[in-house]
Amino acid sequence: MIVVDTNVVAYLLIGGEKTPVVRDVVSRDAEWAAPILWRSEFRNVVATYLRRGELALSDAVALVAEAEALLRGREFLVTSDSVLDLAADTSCSAYDCEFVALARQLGVPFVTSDRRLLDAFPSDAVSADDFASRA
Repeated sequence: MIVVDTNVVAYLLIGGEKTPVVRDVVSRDAEWAAPILWRSEFRNVVATYLRRGELALSDAVALVAEAEALLRGREFLVTSDSVLDLAADTSCSAYDCEFVALARQLGVPFVTSDRRLLDAFPSDAVSADDFASRA
């Protein structure tokens, strides 16, 4: 199991420059987990594509359903104190710190493409590229 952030889910299902690498991440570990917050973040990403006319409403709804199925049963609550403890020591948002807090709670890697998170939490966060290329 790994914790993934919303961008990793978006790269897998919507596509983007990191999609090939994220597909490699899935092949290494398909058991993805995330804090409950990921749902709101993913809906916001999809809504942005919808507003720009890059997705039809029916496609947006289908994407959200696919993402929810991907993470079903592996969505977790994290404690406020664990999130705030991480946020107090970095310039990262509390939203971002939820993913790190969950990875620590579960004792698993946190896969992200967010450079700020990779720099702030080098012992917890691993880039999608690095995770995909692990032997």
